Amino acid sequence: MRTVGGYLRPFALRVCCGVAVKFTAAVLELTLPLLLAHIINVCVPARDVEAIRRMGGLMMALAFGAAFCNITANRMAAWVSMEVTRRLRRDVYSRVEGLSCAQMDRFSISSLVSRLTNDTYHVHQMFDKIQRGGIRAPMLVLGGLVLTFLQAPALGLVQLVICSLTFCTIALVTRRGIPHYTKAQAAVDDVVRIIRENASGVRVVKALACQGRERTRFERANECARSTEEKAGCVMAAANPMTDFLLNTGLVLVVAVGAVLVNIGKLDPGHIVAFLSYFALIQTATLGMAKIFVKISKGAASARRIEEILLAPADQLVRPSDAVSEAELGMEGVSFSYLGVEKDLDGAEFTLRRGETLGILGPTGSGKTTLVSLLLRLYDAGAGVVWVGGRDAASRSREDLRGRFGVVFQNEALLNDSVYENISFLRGLPREDVIAAAKTAQAWEFIETLPDGLDTRVDIRGANLSGGQRQRLLIARALAAKPGILVLDSADSALDYRTAADLHAAIRRDFPGVTLVVISERIASLREADRILVLEDGKITAQGRHEELLSSSPRYRSMERLQMGGGSV
Repeated sequence: MRTVGGYLRPFALRVCCGVAVKFTAAVLELTLPLLLAHIINVCVPARDVEAIRRMGGLMMALAFGAAFCNITANRMAAWVSMEVTRRLRRDVYSRVEGLSCAQMDRFSISSLVSRLTNDTYHVHQMFDKIQRGGIRAPMLVLGGLVLTFLQAPALGLVQLVICSLTFCTIALVTRRGIPHYTKAQAAVDDVVRIIRENASGVRVVKALACQGRERTRFERANECARSTEEKAGCVMAAANPMTDFLLNTGLVLVVAVGAVLVNIGKLDPGHIVAFLSYFALIQTATLGMAKIFVKISKGAASARRIEEILLAPADQLVRPSDAVSEAELGMEGVSFSYLGVEKDLDGAEFTLRRGETLGILGPTGSGKTTLVSLLLRLYDAGAGVVWVGGRDAASRSREDLRGRFGVVFQNEALLNDSVYENISFLRGLPREDVIAAAKTAQAWEFIETLPDGLDTRVDIRGANLSGGQRQRLLIARALAAKPGILVLDSADSALDYRTAADLHAAIRRDFPGVTLVVISERIASLREADRILVLEDGKITAQGRHEELLSSSPRYRSMERLQMGGGSV
């Protein structure tokens, strides 16, 4: 994957054309003071009105030509910077989609959102300003210095000293400013994270009357972002007054030295006017470069953050393996830890044949979802082998592996789109398959009552649906592509017992060959499973059929007694 700067290479010809146009505009602008000096030194003393008119007309033509060239070059620069940013944002988004869950955990969702939006905007501004002013300004500075040295070395020396001091000032300020902008971007990540948390949990925040606490938390993060941005701004703000001071000092020196040279007859008055014009051009260009360096400071900090994503090493590579197993799903001595400190899953072992049902039961935090995540290879096991379709899951490509599964997780989101698109999930499935999946998921009965049926629009996160309706739509989404392995992670938690029983019966009826993995706190949803795993503290403490566990597992027996009204745990 190329770096951010590499995105300019495909547009090298257009950028070079823009440079040529900018160079032409700079030459025209640098010619104007010479013509003005000629008018003052030659035409005015000779009282040649016709020559003054000709030279004035030529100056006007050059001015219009410079303006036209600058406008054309700026339009070209704007197009290049927008196209570069579009491609950059596209590739960053694609790379984010390719990150493993472990990598996404390290970056954090809020930081990824900030890099895709705020950071790409800063990079766009950097490319745009560099093409517009980063080419024209140095040309004006160098051209002005050369012309003044050719006509009056003493005045050229004054301008050279002032420009050198100005560049040193800008370089020093920029060097100190970039680290502050990097911190400012990190602070923005925190603001984005809090906004996302409040937006997704707005109902909980209101239900628990936590608006004040959340407002305080946001204000604290917002104040941190403001203060870091203020520090960066204060550092960069020093550039303008310092360069203004140098500009005014230079003007005074040019007038003083020029007056002395005119007085002794070594310089014409017209050259003084020309030098003042050149000095104004040079210093204006230098000030423009100071502003460009501010954009470069922000853009460079953002580019580094973006490159961390683009250059992130490929994770979860396919590992060739000839090992085979008779199990459709299974684990052998699998252990895993999210943080590498304490094992979240330890020594997991089981096997499941094609078409069988696996039930997973355990208290919150026991490792149920972790076990399923390893089956899907959302994370790589720290030790052991995960079997999927008779092969090591790590030896299958991501498309092959994920294509075998239909999954319903606990906190899946719905699209702000039609019911059909929420079930089809942008896969272009036939409406007949979508309707069949909805019927199996027990969702068709309420879809029929909606104003536009399958074409009814679902609000963001399914706000216009009940919890049970949302869950049934998610189950229908998982069933619509007719997967070989169906994973239901607490997918019936919002369903009543009758609907849950009808759902499981319909799945067995309509998908007889599917391998089913059910995570549930309801023993009634698991009692027909071919194998039930009982998890506690990341370990499988018992496994077997319902009847076997009733006799062998005290934990399972006590939960069955509690749920069936026979006592307490």
